[in-house]
Amino acid sequence: MGTPFETYRGAVYPWEHDMMEHMNVRFYVAKFDEGTWHLFGKLGMTAGYFRDNQRTMGAVQQNLTYQRELFAGDLLVVRTEVLAITERKLHFIHRMHDVANDEVVASADMIGVHIDRKARKATPFPDEVLAAGRELAK
Repeated sequence: MGTPFETYRGAVYPWEHDMMEHMNVRFYVAKFDEGTWHLFGKLGMTAGYFRDNQRTMGAVQQNLTYQRELFAGDLLVVRTEVLAITERKLHFIHRMHDVANDEVVASADMIGVHIDRKARKATPFPDEVLAAGRELAK
């Protein structure tokens, strides 16, 4: 397993509340999604990479765990750990922390597949992405 690193930092806004007056599930997922894009960038898979190479990533598995509610004004940080990377698949976990006490409030264990947008099927990562992923997974 790799060393966690920061992929998102933000706050909970009042409009992110639901009827129970805590952050709604969709906003947890949105913040994890933003962290995912920073992870991809760290691996060399930037927006330009995806456009120029006709590639994308597809989420094939997401296991979400909600451990504690967040409320308007709470500050949070997402730290991500690369668990494994194979020829076509990336396995990682996001952990969302309450900045006030560093408590983990939610996590997202995710598996994504590297996809050729033209062929619409899984395709191998470039060597440099594999190497970056393997380095992060150490």
